[in-house]
Amino acid sequence: MAFKTGPGGGAAAGASGEASGGADQSTRADRRRGVQADRIRRPRMLDVTDQPVTPRRATAEAEVALSQETLSAIIDGTNPKGDVLSVAELAGVMGGKRTSELIPLCHPIPLTDLLVKAAPDRAAGVIRIQSEAATTGPADVEMEALTAVAIAALTVYDMIKEIEPAAIVRLARVTSKSGGDEEWRRPIEPSDPTRAPRGARIAGRIAGPAVRTAPPGRPSGHK
Repeated sequence: MAFKTGPGGGAAAGASGEASGGADQSTRADRRRGVQADRIRRPRMLDVTDQPVTPRRATAEAEVALSQETLSAIIDGTNPKGDVLSVAELAGVMGGKRTSELIPLCHPIPLTDLLVKAAPDRAAGVIRIQSEAATTGPADVEMEALTAVAIAALTVYDMIKEIEPAAIVRLARVTSKSGGDEEWRRPIEPSDPTRAPRGARIAGRIAGPAVRTAPPGRPSGHK
């Protein structure tokens, strides 16, 4: 077979070579992308088919830092939007029940219990929010408990943002879980900012008053 080597032949050959080189580079880039994609595990729900169906429970907490004036408005019932604590508790329950719709890879879990409590803590200057979620099934309920306190805390902010837009939502975290393969509880550190100091007044009650084992000036063994 004869090849054309006229004036246009060299240019055609060069263009063909460039196209071939570009295709090779594109193929190599595609291969590199394919290798990288293979190294990154694709998002998927965990398969809990073989997990035992057992009672499971989890707790979580969060807080909203507020000024004393805003806390007074909440406690006295003078907040412009009304009852902050009741609305926050209801919102937390509603949010916890819809966790699988908010978090992409969470399993839809039939909850058997979900409790959300919001209480003012004047000593710490916060609204303290706690939740407890329970189910009987193959998957744990930490995310439901955590979602509940997060939504409740956001609701507190929504209820008071007109009078204190600088309020801070913070420290949303799981505090314990039980059931399934393991049990876990978050250790309480001495300087934990989410715990009221002993003897502090919380919404008119004394939180964890110090236990006196003997009258002042007397040894504990003296009767």
